[in-house]
Amino acid sequence: MIMTPVKVTQEVYAMSVKKQKSEKLQKVLARCGYGSRREIESFIQSGRISVDGQLATLGDRIEVKANTKIRLDGHLLRIKEAEKSICRILAYYKPEGELCTHHDPEGRPTVFDRLPKLTGSRWIAIGRLDVNTCGLLLFTTDGELANRLMHPRHEVEREYAVRVFGEINDAKIRQLTKGVQLEDGEASFKTLKFRGGEGMNQWFNVTLTEGRNREVRRLWEAVGIQVSRLIRVRYGDIYLPKGLPRGGWTELGLVQINYLRQLVGLSDETASKIAVEQDRRRIKANQIRRAVKRHTQVSSMRVANKRATGAAKGHNKPARKV
Repeated sequence: MIMTPVKVTQEVYAMSVKKQKSEKLQKVLARCGYGSRREIESFIQSGRISVDGQLATLGDRIEVKANTKIRLDGHLLRIKEAEKSICRILAYYKPEGELCTHHDPEGRPTVFDRLPKLTGSRWIAIGRLDVNTCGLLLFTTDGELANRLMHPRHEVEREYAVRVFGEINDAKIRQLTKGVQLEDGEASFKTLKFRGGEGMNQWFNVTLTEGRNREVRRLWEAVGIQVSRLIRVRYGDIYLPKGLPRGGWTELGLVQINYLRQLVGLSDETASKIAVEQDRRRIKANQIRRAVKRHTQVSSMRVANKRATGAAKGHNKPARKV
């Protein structure tokens, strides 16, 4: 069957360009603080919103210009144009005991608790570390970058320092680098290097190019070796910064951001939130440590208060009649 090429008319091309520049009406108004997207959708359905004198309908897209007039219940709304989003990346030193989730119903600490607050965007974790693993965890505001860095096809290296105990021999080392069958498929370490120690204090550095759940621990366990300590020290060529305390974070500069973007085929950023003169700054470890200590104290008090409240509720229950 011969396929007839589709002729792209000037009108079709213009519509395509217009769609790229436009945004959904509810997104524009939500960004300007007039309600959640869902609330604004209900305003549109109720006929309360007009754009340039025409009643808005659900699904409308607009390109915000200086003369765009949007009204809610007849009142003119102040609309600001969308700012160009800047890709930001944080390097965070995750301590043991923190969960890689936004909210925990039991009130346990999460990796998002200590991060700086954002307006108009959110932090996305690039991969995960289990609750008993510490070390480098990257966060970004760019969802596409996060997805690409996590995808196995890009084979981004993750390096870990591992303390193990058990009988380790050359046969087990070969097995770990050639391939071990796990419940979710074959896996192996790309590199495995002995770093010193003996008995229950043997240290190795291992690298992987994927991020399956508890993969490092499961690989060692598959050959009868137990992991007693696990620290991620590198992601790609981004290393855990020296001097950064557990629970501390530092923002990456433009050079490091563009390195990660190039690694997965994304275009370079031209701007950064970090001033050029601060890009090579040394981390003020003492300030970070004090901030982390304050946050830890507040978090501990919050968890203790929740437990105390729960216990009090239990004590206040009427005694059961016997």
